[in-house]
This record gives sequence, structure tokens and C-alpha cells, in this order.
Amino acid sequence: MPNDAPSATTCPDAAVMNGVIPYLGLNGRAGEAAEFYARAFGARELGRYPDQQNPGRFMHVQIEINGGALMMTDQGGCNGEPTPSPQGFHLQLVVADGDLWWSRALAAGCTVAMPFERQFWGDRWGMLRDPFGLHWAINEAAG
Repeated sequence: MPNDAPSATTCPDAAVMNGVIPYLGLNGRAGEAAEFYARAFGARELGRYPDQQNPGRFMHVQIEINGGALMMTDQGGCNGEPTPSPQGFHLQLVVADGDLWWSRALAAGCTVAMPFERQFWGDRWGMLRDPFGLHWAINEAAG
């Protein structure tokens, strides 16, 4: 965890706690994902809450990407059920400089699922897959 990251007792940053906030179950990889998202998407870590019963795992990790919150856990689903594999959704980043976001994510280790190019609706858009199996769309809105 970065030295300037908040402790487990710090309140969440109210500026990013709006709207719908994705909460991902990453089966023991939440800390790794937070570090990867810092490299790939410029994420800022807001806090980690360790799992006291399982050293090295986290009950909660919160980051901010492009002004919005993303929460993660190493825990399974409700009542100890395993977390299902991600399916049927992607995380979309609407950005001003799509080339910068696209190239940084590729350099960090994302792979291309759909090329970043002008789409029929006018925006430049493409989709990436991260090492955790999640899909991310980079959307640069037409001016």
C-alpha cells in the first residue's frame, strides 16, 4: 500500500462516492488489482482493510479512477459462496485523451479485445481485457 494511502479508519473520499459504484470480488487478487489499476488507469488508492482471519487478503480495497470509485474484495459472494467469474458487463472510462489512456493500459499489460477507433456514433472507442478477466472500454467522446 502506498505510504500516503489512508488507514482503515479513514473515511472514504466523499468526492468519489456518488452514483453507482462497482464492487468487484477478485478471489484473493484485490491488492494486486489495485496496484495494476494504478499502472494501467492511473488509479489512486483510497484504502485497504485487511482480512484479520486471512493474512495477505483484503476484506475491502477502494481506489479512484478518473474521478469515480471502484471497490474490491478478496472475499467470496454472500454466505461464503464462491465469487462467479465476471460476465455480461464492462467498465467504461470516458476520457479526454483516449490515446494516452489506451497506450498506458496496453503498456501495463491489458490486451486488446476491440481496437480503439472511430465508431459509427462518432466517438473513438475500444475495449481492453485486464489480467483479472475484466473488460474496460476507453471512450473518447467526439468533440
